Amino acid sequence: MTIFKYTAINENGNDISGDVEADTEELALEILSSRGHIPESVREKTGAASGNSNFLTRLTENMTPVKPRDIILFTKQFKTLIQAGVSMIQILSIIEAQTENKRLQKIIIQISDDIKEGASLFTAFIKHEKIFSPLYCSMIKAGESSGALPDVLDRLIYIIEHEHKVKSEIKAAMRYPIIVVCFLGVAFFVLLTFVIPKFITIFERAGIELPLPTKICMSLYSIIHNYWLVMLISILVTIIALVKIFQTQKGKYIRDRALMKIPLVGHLIVKSAMSRFASIFSILQASGVTVLESMDILSETISNAAITREFAKVRELLTEGRGISQPLRQAKYFTPMVINMVAIGEESGNLDGMLQEIAVHYDSEVEYSTKGLSEAVGPILTIGLAAVVGFFALAIFLPMWDLTKMVH
Repeated sequence: MTIFKYTAINENGNDISGDVEADTEELALEILSSRGHIPESVREKTGAASGNSNFLTRLTENMTPVKPRDIILFTKQFKTLIQAGVSMIQILSIIEAQTENKRLQKIIIQISDDIKEGASLFTAFIKHEKIFSPLYCSMIKAGESSGALPDVLDRLIYIIEHEHKVKSEIKAAMRYPIIVVCFLGVAFFVLLTFVIPKFITIFERAGIELPLPTKICMSLYSIIHNYWLVMLISILVTIIALVKIFQTQKGKYIRDRALMKIPLVGHLIVKSAMSRFASIFSILQASGVTVLESMDILSETISNAAITREFAKVRELLTEGRGISQPLRQAKYFTPMVINMVAIGEESGNLDGMLQEIAVHYDSEVEYSTKGLSEAVGPILTIGLAAVVGFFALAIFLPMWDLTKMVH
C-alpha cells in the first residue's frame, strides 16, 4: 500500500490534514469520503525519507500484538453498530477510524475491501485466523447464516471476556511464584560463583577438613567454572529442541498429558478445559451450529492436545448416531458431572441450558482451584527458600566454626 497526504473538511466544517494508506488515489478518496470527510487534495508521499518511514511504519504495524481487550472492544462496537442498522461497509469504516491498534486497523481495512468485492463476513474474517480464532470465525458464520448476528456476537463477547478473565487470574496466581523462583536461581548462582569460592580459599589455607555441604559447593563451582560453555550450549539446545518438539502434534500431546498429571496444576487444567468446553458448546448449540460442527470447532479451541484427541474419538462415535453422553463416557478427562449433566440435557431437550449450568459450576471451581494453588505455592516456596539458605549457611558457617576452635 501507498501512503497519501491529504487535506479535507470534516463533518464539523473544520479543515483537517493527515496521512491515509491505500492502494490507489481513488481508494484514498473513497476512504476519506467513508469517514465523512470532504477531500480537498490527495497526493502521494514521495522521497527516500518517506519510503523509509513507510517501511518502518508497516514493520511496526505488523509486529503490534492484537490483545484480547482489542478484540473485545472491536466485537462490542461491531455488535452495537449492527443493532443500530448501519451498513456493513460503514460499520467497518467507523470502527477502523476509532481503532487505536494499528495492526487491527489494517486488518479491518482488508476485511472491508473483501466485503466490497462481494465476500461474505465469514470468508473475510477467516483470512485472519491468527487474530480471529476458529471459534470467532465459526460464530460469525453461524450468525450470518441464521440472521441473528447481534445475538451471536453478544454470546461471543461473553466467551472472549470470560476466557480473558480466567487466563488473567491464572497468570496472576503464577506471577509471584515465577518471580521468586527466578530470584532464587540468581541468588544461588551468585553465591555459588562469587561468594563461596572466597571462603573456600580461606578454609583451604587454614587446612580445615571441609564438611559435606562445603564439598558439594566446591564440586558445583568446579563444574560451572570449567564447563560453563558446554552447560550454556546444552541448555540452549535443549530449549530449542523442546520448542521444536512442542510445535508438533505428538509433542503437544505429550506435554499437555504430562501437565495434567502434575498435582494441583493438573486438576486446574482439567477444570478449565471442562468450563471452556461447556460454555462454548452451549453457545454453539444456542446459535444453531450442529453437534458435529461444534466438535470440530471445540477441537480447535480447547488448546489442549490431549483433550483434543479425545474430541476426535467422540466425533467418530457421534457419526454412528450414539448421542452425545455415551461417546463422552468412553473418552478420557470428561468428569462424571459433565457426562451426567449432558445426558440429562439430551433427555430433557435442554442441552444448551445444562451446558451453561456446567460452565457456571466449573467457573467457580477454576476460581477456587486458582486460589488454592496460590495458597499452596506460598509454603512450598518458603520451604525451598529455607532449604537454599540453610544449605549455604551450613557450607559457610560449619568450616568457620572449626576455624574459630583452632584459633582458641
